Amino acid sequence: MKSFFDWLENTSWAEGIRQSMWWYPALEIVHIVGIVVLVGSAFMFDLRLLGVSKSVPLSVLSSHLLPWSARGLFLIIPSGILLFITNANALATDPTFWLKMALLVVAALNALVFHRFMHKRLPGKVGEAALPAATKVSAVVSIAVWIAVIACGRLLAY
Repeated sequence: MKSFFDWLENTSWAEGIRQSMWWYPALEIVHIVGIVVLVGSAFMFDLRLLGVSKSVPLSVLSSHLLPWSARGLFLIIPSGILLFITNANALATDPTFWLKMALLVVAALNALVFHRFMHKRLPGKVGEAALPAATKVSAVVSIAVWIAVIACGRLLAY
């Protein structure tokens, strides 16, 4: 694997990003904006599942926020890959990086389970009945995991 990470770090893209005064900071900004869009949307929806802003119908909020979450991913994934290749060897051996990756898998699985099994059963009208406990558990897991992902990302800088 070390040879693969050596190769990544020595690609023209990785070298160009490292040697540029602007590319690395620009990629970090794009990555952070993507996180804000994705996690901000997820938090708003999760808080609604936990009972905040009950006057907003879940169907309306979902149809508005879900596309924004996807847009955040379109910023996060490419910028994250480009940031990774500039320092692949160090990141590949950093437990915090792998914890962040594992937490991202947990976040993705939580979202998959929610959208596959719970989302379709949510009431869409204002004044709906109490939400099932599973939706609240999913919301709490989402919030906790995203906070942990962000914390790991910040810890990688030190």
